[in-house]
Amino acid sequence: MSEYELPDLVWVTTSGALVWLMVPGIAFLYSGLSRKNHALGALWTGMMTLGVSFFQWWLWGYSLSFSAKDNGQHFIGGMEHVVAQHVWTSRSASTPTVPDVVCYFYQGMFACVTAALMIGGGNERVRLGPLAVFLFIWQTIVYCPIAYWTWNPNGWAARLGSLDFAGGGPVHMCSGSAAMAFALVVGRRKSPACDFVPAFRPSSVAYIIMGTIMLWFGWLGFNGGSAGGASVRGIVAMVNTNLAASCGGLTWMMVDYFRHNGKWTAIGICSGAIVGLVGVTPAAGFVPAWSAVVIGIVSGVAANLGIGIKGVVYIDDGLDVFALHGIGGFTGSVMTAFFASDWVTKTDGVTVIQGGWVNGHYVQLGYQLASACATIGWSFAITYLILITMDLIPFLTLRMDAVDEQLGTDVTQLSNECPEQWEELTLYLRPWLENVEKEKQERMAQEAMHQVV
Repeated sequence: MSEYELPDLVWVTTSGALVWLMVPGIAFLYSGLSRKNHALGALWTGMMTLGVSFFQWWLWGYSLSFSAKDNGQHFIGGMEHVVAQHVWTSRSASTPTVPDVVCYFYQGMFACVTAALMIGGGNERVRLGPLAVFLFIWQTIVYCPIAYWTWNPNGWAARLGSLDFAGGGPVHMCSGSAAMAFALVVGRRKSPACDFVPAFRPSSVAYIIMGTIMLWFGWLGFNGGSAGGASVRGIVAMVNTNLAASCGGLTWMMVDYFRHNGKWTAIGICSGAIVGLVGVTPAAGFVPAWSAVVIGIVSGVAANLGIGIKGVVYIDDGLDVFALHGIGGFTGSVMTAFFASDWVTKTDGVTVIQGGWVNGHYVQLGYQLASACATIGWSFAITYLILITMDLIPFLTLRMDAVDEQLGTDVTQLSNECPEQWEELTLYLRPWLENVEKEKQERMAQEAMHQVV
């Protein structure tokens, strides 16, 4: 133990435990935003994500993302840490003051958070079994390469000089772009009342607020622990995290106040706080506090306006994962190029950077754009390919059938855990279900007539 710094070990490990709390926070947030008959399914999905994601991380995810050996291609790691081999006593390549197993645990929580965010793109429309299979594949060939090239010292983006303190690219742009591909492939939700996508009412605003509180608290470890040890830089990151979340929440709140005829919205302030947290993630350990205020405000405005994109392209990203995390992460990454300051990184006593525009290092914007565009492009394209490939395999098709979707995940895919919903749902959906059955019978009759002819 003497070869490692005990305060650093405690700091990073405790931060990892805080990051773990973000996954149930996401589950509560998504459950609250879902319709009543899908709310329990959203909570179940969060728990499933923890299991599948961390199992993949143990099996080969960490090795593909953080193997120290330079294999020459700078895109994805090797297999020397498969099933957590050689992580218990070796020194971490990315955080030398702690053993590799601490980095293994901490970064494993990041993988879980990213996966939990991403699956919101298919909320209320997907079969849970195939979703688990998709999650395992997605984390292997989408998340792991992005994590490697961004954070591993041998990755091409890290070697280029791109700055990403805690996951603007691997976590947020990656999950946001994948969620957009997910929503595109599985299609829009359907309503018994109309043929277009209505504005579905959330099942529990209280869950939304509680999930946001858990996320905000966990984010302090998410960004603070990314300093890699107990240092002033870690505290700077936590201060910036709080500032950006506060300013993002206030900004979104004010925009909604004027949009809703002088009324405040609870969901609005939660959305603004989250996008403020997202925006500051790549910048938290690189920028001074005044910059975090600007990042929170700009990210809040950008994401608020970005929600309208789904209406233009007619894609049902019902949880606004792309707007909050894709646009928020991209905005934060670009603003890191403007505000990254060399003196901030020196507060950990180790890190030295050339800084961003405030230090006259104007090429940093090019580095940030190169990494961001590569992340968005890879995540969207490969996610899309995985999904359309799975749809060609009957038992891996992700989209629920129309009747199950309207009845809800809670009563069609979970085992008798919401019996009180059956009577209410049957009464509400009976006219629509009768119409679906009638159309089905007519279609079968027409097919029978064609066969006779």
